[in-house]
Amino acid sequence: MRGLNPRQIEAFRAVILTGGVGAAASLINVTQPAVSRMMRDLQSHLGLTLFERRGTGLVPTSEALSLYAEVERAFVGLERIEQMATELRTRRAGFLRIAALPALANGFLPRFLGEFLKERPKLDIVLSGLVSHAVLASVAQGQSDLGFAEASMEHVNVDREHMPPAPFVAVLPERHRLARKKLLRPADFEGENFISLGPSTLSRFRIDRVFAEHGVTRILRIETPLSEIACALAGAGAGVVLCEPFTATEYSTRGIVVRRFEPQIDFEFAALLPAQRSVPPVAREFIDGFRAHVATFLRRGPWR
Repeated sequence: MRGLNPRQIEAFRAVILTGGVGAAASLINVTQPAVSRMMRDLQSHLGLTLFERRGTGLVPTSEALSLYAEVERAFVGLERIEQMATELRTRRAGFLRIAALPALANGFLPRFLGEFLKERPKLDIVLSGLVSHAVLASVAQGQSDLGFAEASMEHVNVDREHMPPAPFVAVLPERHRLARKKLLRPADFEGENFISLGPSTLSRFRIDRVFAEHGVTRILRIETPLSEIACALAGAGAGVVLCEPFTATEYSTRGIVVRRFEPQIDFEFAALLPAQRSVPPVAREFIDGFRAHVATFLRRGPWR
């Protein structure tokens, strides 16, 4: 099989991004018939059906979406090369790509980043919010210079630096019967509608184990992989949840109350860096500054 035509791949990406041949043609500055022809040729070359016609539009098949994921990774790499060339050409002060799990990326880390950038006006940043295993992959594959993910995540090409552990807190609807208490224990949750975090995390295992050890039966009606969704559900009165304090504080004005929980269950996360590479000075400054920021937040937490 002869090599792929880069122009066809560019047109394919444009059709996926824009949802139509006409819009894709405008995006890459060619005619609509040219895009249609490139899509026919690409499908013939690959031996795959990439699009199905629905009315006047094209809908990507599952094969097209799988292919697009690989194409996008390649384009991200090319764009990074262009960015690096621009940095070298213009001699900018620096460039840092950061990936962080949603618990941090939903507000807590961006606020710190805003302060960090005030003292570094020429520093360019890319900040991505990804689930922990995707953060790990992004750092391991060189797509991010620095990541923050659950500390249990490991990879041979990634080094970890543990951050201060954060105690899980109880999140309740603001008019919940338990809201009058300042400290909650497992027995308080007997028979409560409980919103569980996704089953594939160490945090979920630790939470379930504490309730099992205390013989507490919860009503496990709802499960979600993201603490943001869990807190939003609690604010809507759907149940109670234990989650890390970063998201709980972020949602504290959205119909919930946050209370201390004992026995303490720690949310453990770490800074992830590419292994066998020196840490760029700006990345080291960010990690050290963010670690101090986290420690201060935990000392002053409103649930204390």
